[in-house]
Amino acid sequence: MSNVIQETAQKVMKKAVEMAPDGWMPGGEPDPLIGQRDGYIGKPVSRVDGPLKVKGQAPFAAEIVLENMVYAALVYSTVPKGRIATLDTSRAETAPGVVLVMTHENAPKMKPLPLFLTAPKAGGGDALPIFQDGSVHWNGQPVALVLAETQEQADHARSLIRVTYLTERATTSLEAAKARGIEDASFMGEPLKVEIGDAESLLAKAPVSIDAVYTTPAQNHNPIELHAATVAWNGDELTIHDASQAVAHTAWSLAQVFGIREEQVHVSSPFVGGGFGSKALWQHQVLAAAAAKLAGRPVRMMLSREGVYRVVGGRSLTEQRVAIGAGRDGRFQALVHTGISVMTDHNQMPEPFIMPAKCVYAADSIKLNVATAKMDTLANTFMRAPGEAVGTFALESAVDELADKLGMDPIELRLRNEPDKDPTEGTPFSSRHLAEAYRDGAERFGWGKRHARPGMRREGEWLVGLGCATATYPYYRMPGGAARIRLTKDGEAYVEAAAHEMGMGTATTHAMVAAQRLGLPLERVHFAYGDSAFPGVILAGGSQQTASIGFSVKAAWEALAKELLALAPKGSPLHGLGVDEVHARDGGLCKTDEPQRYVSYAMLLDDAGRDEIVVEAEAPPPLETQHWSMHSFGAIFCEARVNVVTGEPRVARLLGSFDCGRIINPKTATSQFRGGMIMGMGLALMEETEFDGRMGRIMNPSLAEYHVPVHLDVPEIDVMWTDIPDPHAPMGARGIGEIGITGTGAAIANAIYNACGRRVRDLPITLDKLL
Repeated sequence: MSNVIQETAQKVMKKAVEMAPDGWMPGGEPDPLIGQRDGYIGKPVSRVDGPLKVKGQAPFAAEIVLENMVYAALVYSTVPKGRIATLDTSRAETAPGVVLVMTHENAPKMKPLPLFLTAPKAGGGDALPIFQDGSVHWNGQPVALVLAETQEQADHARSLIRVTYLTERATTSLEAAKARGIEDASFMGEPLKVEIGDAESLLAKAPVSIDAVYTTPAQNHNPIELHAATVAWNGDELTIHDASQAVAHTAWSLAQVFGIREEQVHVSSPFVGGGFGSKALWQHQVLAAAAAKLAGRPVRMMLSREGVYRVVGGRSLTEQRVAIGAGRDGRFQALVHTGISVMTDHNQMPEPFIMPAKCVYAADSIKLNVATAKMDTLANTFMRAPGEAVGTFALESAVDELADKLGMDPIELRLRNEPDKDPTEGTPFSSRHLAEAYRDGAERFGWGKRHARPGMRREGEWLVGLGCATATYPYYRMPGGAARIRLTKDGEAYVEAAAHEMGMGTATTHAMVAAQRLGLPLERVHFAYGDSAFPGVILAGGSQQTASIGFSVKAAWEALAKELLALAPKGSPLHGLGVDEVHARDGGLCKTDEPQRYVSYAMLLDDAGRDEIVVEAEAPPPLETQHWSMHSFGAIFCEARVNVVTGEPRVARLLGSFDCGRIINPKTATSQFRGGMIMGMGLALMEETEFDGRMGRIMNPSLAEYHVPVHLDVPEIDVMWTDIPDPHAPMGARGIGEIGITGTGAAIANAIYNACGRRVRDLPITLDKLL
């Protein structure tokens, strides 16, 4: 099988070179850092914020203490649709410590949140009016807010509020939503529909085919840090300490809600305890700000775990059809991936599950489509690898089923259908080394010991099987990135960008990148982030923050170098040189091909009589994906066990072999890959939002009833990577935050099938489905 892998890799690279624009060659280095191997990039560096966190000195949003602060608690609706009929707050208003009870009857005038992706800085999870009328749009919608001197007093007072409703007919089941009608979906402005050739006709004629339906349930966000905001007004200026992965979006959006200028809103979010797509702008931040304005006092609001389920959206349920028609040699003649995702009338976030099918396999004909059905529920939102997480489950399960039908090794079938260009866009891949990832992963994992027939390996009460699946996630870089650099005469650099640290290592990674770009020791570079006062509109989402910050810092460094070179007097070794002729080293600049022509930053500033120099620059527009198909890839391997007595499934081993370009910090990258794969375990085996279709209510809004993997569930997880730079990505690196969850669900399902012969197409894979 290794020969098949090697031949496939060589063919893909050869074709990419043939298709590439003039002047591009493999290994080309538009970013000078791509070729550097003697700096910080690629070295395992401990988190710069680690000491603060282990000492408990890192302030999170609910730990900010403001003078004269009060505490908030919310009352949630108990019907899915209708209007408030009566609202009795009298007992709450006279309860001990209560400062204010706010409802739609006394809330200030506010505009709806600008819905995410409707404008460059829009960041709202839904576009509904907030406390402006008595309408109810989902079961769990906030209908009243209490402020009190302590959290306990606020929680008690809210229990005293009595609400009755005039209910309306609600759509709270998938079947009812389908009956209302379905429509084609779009994602980030692009239609989720692709048709190349007549896939249905070729599918019907194919010598071998598989045609199956796979379902995935709704899932809820459960970051360790609960959603929280500490809010204060100073006249018409709003300050919000938020748990946010979009500080610039939050500032702009809140300005629209309250009718003030963006400059009047200051959002601070230096530490975030997990986000995964959920730490955007929801109703609780708006309500906290409105209550603070009404009461004239700072407000702290921290949602309870149940409150997160009521107010913050999660992943939509999906129903997916995957059909593959192939020749007896395994080559795909038809690939069909279609289905339904659920949305609401007040958001626009379908689950784009066809994204992997757009880029992973070559096929003579392709039919892809996501349709949406509307329900009266909480708006769904981004959740780690939206689309890819559940889309790879369906697609990669179907590929495994086809391999079984063909009697072919699953890896060989996948590599036999490796495309030499993007299957749906026709563009060359910027860098694709999936074949190498499979080769290296299969060797380390011991894939050669796999039994082709299910149920052939038994250890005591346990049947043991091996499975694999392809992982993939696109390279994104959103517009609006910018950065500021302040360089002092004593060789200290202060880099600022409106970026975010949610535990993934942003502060460390970009301190490393900036240090290498500036030619300074790591301890002399200070990377500041998590503040809307910093430049840029950088979102921590879509695994694109590293690319956005990287391009922004590169642009700022070029501006800095230009100003420094302008300071070089006649007679200076740097006089007359351009930015493209120099690079940074040892606390200064030198001519790239004549390194002896060197001047330190201190000397350049001293000669000019300057104590410091400050520059700010915007990243160039994200045009790279117009010319290249850019994706991260990986091969996930799983060893699973199924108990013959109880039907209990267990994951015994996981290995992820990734092709994500250059790995900047192996230490934090390992955590990201493993974390994603653990979340993939939850997707495969445990996570499911239990939804009462009669009342449209989430019934398991706690970690006692919504199950996620814990220490005893998680086996040994091994990770590895190709570390081959992508010549068209900043620093040669593509995103890694989300790819770990992709493919993992399918690898587990495929391993379970190999263990016991039971194919489960409906997640999660619980023991009752294996008995």
